[in-house]
Amino acid sequence: MTAEPVQEPRTTPGCAMPSAVLDGPVSHAISRVARLHRIAAGRALRDLGLHPGQEFLMMHLWDSGAVRQSELIKAVGLDPSTVTKMLQRLEHAGHVRRRPDPADRRASLVEATETSCGLLVEVRRAWGELEHQTLDGLDPSERAELARLLGKVETTLCTELTRGGGAECGAGTP
Repeated sequence: MTAEPVQEPRTTPGCAMPSAVLDGPVSHAISRVARLHRIAAGRALRDLGLHPGQEFLMMHLWDSGAVRQSELIKAVGLDPSTVTKMLQRLEHAGHVRRRPDPADRRASLVEATETSCGLLVEVRRAWGELEHQTLDGLDPSERAELARLLGKVETTLCTELTRGGGAECGAGTP
């Protein structure tokens, strides 16, 4: 019995890539960039007392006003238990309030508190800084092209996920 020859993994100089992702270099790059972006967002939000993802809940509430918790879950495209835990933390911090829906006492309405309005300005500032940090090495035409291409990739992935009966895609989904 002879052993199969081991094929050396191909790597790009200065950018080691695991051999398991050789057939998906763009997917690997997107995954790495997404991870780094989430870390950078976490650092920016930490000073505001938020965890990554919580700002999306707050953004939705600031824009929409009081909404049913079930609608909020659908809008942000996260697991209900994840949203519930996020809301518990945000409620404890005084950023959101939950109350029974007068139209259906079994449902809960969630709304941003008045005290969270100052947080809106800070979240916008943090996202602006994150945008600058993320795109710092790109000129305006490259920034526009990146946004265009990422939009196309998002549309394709969303179409495939929806077709396959997977998660719903919504604006602002983390």
